[in-house]
Amino acid sequence: MKLPAQDAAARSEDPEGEYRILLPRGAVAPLRQVARRLGLALLVLVATVIVVYADRGGYHDNADGRVDFLDAVYYSTVTLSTTGYGDIVPHSDGARLSNVLLVTPLRVLFLIILVGATLEVLTERTRRQWREARWRSAVREHTVLIGFGTKGRSALQTLRATGLAAEKVVVVDPNPKVVESATAHGYAGVVGDATRSDVLLRAELQKARQIIVATQRDDTAVLVTLTARQLNRGAHLVAAVREEENAPLLRQSGASTVITSASAAGRLLGLSVLSPSAGTVMEDLIQHGTGLALIERPVVKSEVGRGVRETDDLVVSVLRGHRLLPYDDPAASPLRATDRLITIVRARPDASDGQS
Repeated sequence: MKLPAQDAAARSEDPEGEYRILLPRGAVAPLRQVARRLGLALLVLVATVIVVYADRGGYHDNADGRVDFLDAVYYSTVTLSTTGYGDIVPHSDGARLSNVLLVTPLRVLFLIILVGATLEVLTERTRRQWREARWRSAVREHTVLIGFGTKGRSALQTLRATGLAAEKVVVVDPNPKVVESATAHGYAGVVGDATRSDVLLRAELQKARQIIVATQRDDTAVLVTLTARQLNRGAHLVAAVREEENAPLLRQSGASTVITSASAAGRLLGLSVLSPSAGTVMEDLIQHGTGLALIERPVVKSEVGRGVRETDDLVVSVLRGHRLLPYDDPAASPLRATDRLITIVRARPDASDGQS
């Protein structure tokens, strides 16, 4: 099988090599950043003026011998900017001590604020590494989504509606702009080729509880599934392919469930032609947030020992251990406490849509 070409854009925009991690963070407008720096610089200047004016008797002005409030402002300004004309000087021990212990640290702080943009660039990598280390130590039992296209986004939308938190999702995609879109929704992201084990390890896939493979190409899905299953043999792995003939290959590669997008869409089209109403019902079942919903739930205490048809919900199948029993299978009744039911219910309003 031929490997898909590595995304050139991902390589050119990643200065550190094959992959990088993007974590959600609040964006601050440039003008707001400048205003914040100016405000901090003004606070430092005010603090320096207060220190100098409080001990004004310990300073000497070569012009008139005394230091007033304007002189304190002037001295603070030229001192913080390191200009230092020397026309106003501290001559008492107390004034000189306050310059050493208070004014000098304020001067350093003032300069740090003014050159903060440069320092921020220099410290950005360290800060990012610290955030990554903290995130890496905390993330586990999470969901790894490989491919943040239409299929991937729809899958996450459904999972978020069932209560999956955004911080429990890691998106892997070779396109940096796609991963930036994912982080804008609150998800952590890894830029890189998901067929590489080192990229998947960056996503902490070995600690994931479930894996979704939603790549654009079937050959990529097979390679990703093989790599992911080698790293994590216990996770539930769901993969999507376009062509039905590739589904067995995905299952042999380690996929727990394989969804064939092209044939599923084709069957829905055919059903809609034969019976528009039946097609509408099926579309309603697979669409999220309105009308009917297909869910899996445990058997409640009051249902134990009862038949499938005696439950309040419309039961489609019974999951007993690793066996999936149709609703009309005699072995499905009576229900057991350890069973899980696949039922059709009225959809609840979407209160936790990750795409809103």
